[in-house]
Amino acid sequence: MTDVSHTTTQRRAIPDQLGTSLSRVLTSWEVLLLGVAVAIFIANSFASPYFLNAWNLSDATFNFTEKAMIAFAMAMLIIAGEIDLSVAAIIALASTAMGAAAAAGVDTPGLVAIGTGTGLACGAFNGLLVSALRLPSIVVTIGTMSLFRGISYIVLGDKAYGGYPDSFAYFGQGYLFWVFSFEFGLFLLFAALFAILLHATNFGRRVFVIGNNEFAARFSGIPVERVKFILFLLTGLMSGIAAVCLTSRLGSTRPSIAQGWELEIVTMVVLGGVSILGGAGTIAGVVIAAFVMGLVTFGLGLLNVPGIVMSIFVGLLLIVTIALPILARRIREASRS
Repeated sequence: MTDVSHTTTQRRAIPDQLGTSLSRVLTSWEVLLLGVAVAIFIANSFASPYFLNAWNLSDATFNFTEKAMIAFAMAMLIIAGEIDLSVAAIIALASTAMGAAAAAGVDTPGLVAIGTGTGLACGAFNGLLVSALRLPSIVVTIGTMSLFRGISYIVLGDKAYGGYPDSFAYFGQGYLFWVFSFEFGLFLLFAALFAILLHATNFGRRVFVIGNNEFAARFSGIPVERVKFILFLLTGLMSGIAAVCLTSRLGSTRPSIAQGWELEIVTMVVLGGVSILGGAGTIAGVVIAAFVMGLVTFGLGLLNVPGIVMSIFVGLLLIVTIALPILARRIREASRS
């Protein structure tokens, strides 16, 4: 009799566990966001007869690939409880450095090295101020945001750098095959690399631990300062790579390049389900959020919506995505009490 009831209990437990697991997946933020992306895609296809064109869709990827590459590194930084608001200014400084080098006759490999190297140097500077001096990252990066872009304005003023080598154009304008651009291929590659780094390595686990409880992480033997320094290096490196792609795509450098991108990148990260308070988030969510923002901006562009309206939309989206989880938690706490 005992054996029969024990067997019955086991048989009932397995479906319950499967059902719970399936319901968690279906109600996850990533799945809900994927549904939003599909809905936007369908709405755009009805709103404009030019949307469902392979080359137009390929052009739509340029709206988010460069920002998303930075967003992958930014996601890890925010999960660790820090933030970098200087990423767009790093792009400006790296682009200015490449422009000056191109004017001096440096060829494509040298320009790429200078762009990524400038990004790394800026990331190292931010990382040292935050990890070594333990200054608040939001204050530090607001300061370096003005510093880096200010240097670009001092160097260029109201002028622009051009005259890049023809081979340099491939990074921002080249295609791997058919409609798949080099930038989109780079976006997919970095999405995979950052997903592995965050979700399948000890380093990624340390990032989550630091974001959840930095005090406990220190007592667990995790080198918190070193991890944060590496994360700032990564955001700087990705900003440098984005600078190479953006400068290549535009074919020129101005000090106002990538103006306001920091807001869109943070919005992309938070929309992807990364907690602004740290300790939670996925790279998959950031990938889907990148597509959502790219589809929205491209769809609005096809409808000739002014750029200022898009900026208002991005600002509202950031407020909503930050406020919703906080409001949901308060409602749950109120219902329990």
